[in-house]
Amino acid sequence: MAAESASKPSIQTFYEGLSKTGLVRRLLEIARDEDLGPDRIDLTARVTHSETEHASARVVLAQDAVVAGLAAIPELLEVFEAEVMVTSALSDGDRATKGTVLATLEGPLNQIVTIERTILNLLGRLTGVATLASEYVQRAGPGVDVLDTRKTTPGLRVLEKYAVRCGGGTSHRLGLHDAVLIKDNHIAHVPNDELASWIADAARRAKGLSSAFFMVEVDTLDQFREILRVDDGLVDYVLLDNMSPETMRSAVGMRDDAGSSIKLEASGGVRLETIKSIAASGVDRISVGALTHQAVTADVRLDIGTGR
Repeated sequence: MAAESASKPSIQTFYEGLSKTGLVRRLLEIARDEDLGPDRIDLTARVTHSETEHASARVVLAQDAVVAGLAAIPELLEVFEAEVMVTSALSDGDRATKGTVLATLEGPLNQIVTIERTILNLLGRLTGVATLASEYVQRAGPGVDVLDTRKTTPGLRVLEKYAVRCGGGTSHRLGLHDAVLIKDNHIAHVPNDELASWIADAARRAKGLSSAFFMVEVDTLDQFREILRVDDGLVDYVLLDNMSPETMRSAVGMRDDAGSSIKLEASGGVRLETIKSIAASGVDRISVGALTHQAVTADVRLDIGTGR
């Protein structure tokens, strides 16, 4: 699935697109194999003879948070071949308070204890990302999109980006395969007076590819001035890297004076304390690596009972 378009899909639609890549299932299979090994055995469950015991378990949120990860549980149960029924009154993206029951599990005790840690790891990590993303979105305020980056946990990218969406954020490109982003290292060899023609040539070549967008990163206003010389419509976004709000405000003015359709995105060192002033500069988008690499796993617990 490509990066999100200007009209953001629903959380459910976004998850379905990510799931179709097959990456979610591969991740869950790795999680299964981490715990059960090549022979897929839970030794503790085997020696406790708990396969005949029926259990009911509640997955409980131990803090206030924005929920994410419930959508992946049915596929997780399928991967573990667990005959467990899951129910929930909540949906991903819901804001919940401490003590809220996120989901109820019903089934054989041995299977519930086998999948317990994977479910808690999944919900805890994704809920933590969604909660942090929600705070960034709120502080940025209306009128500006808050986007994730590729600064994700290896292997977890699609689910972490899904969690950002649950928190109200927007997905950037998923990887190197679905959009073009010309960064500083790509153009370090290009003289400033040749930058406009070089970018224009690259943008025209991109038209023949399945690219969600064409973006160029700049770190000076002189570079940005050159990008504005490129024929309008060839460059979709310009990434203003590590610029002060004052400099970004100047870039917005330059863009508007030129009558350009380019959208401007701020990036680099964005923090909760600074995102409001960055948004006030007039940029259209703000990408924040911290949404994923600074998120703290939420506290999620499983309470179990037996008997029927």
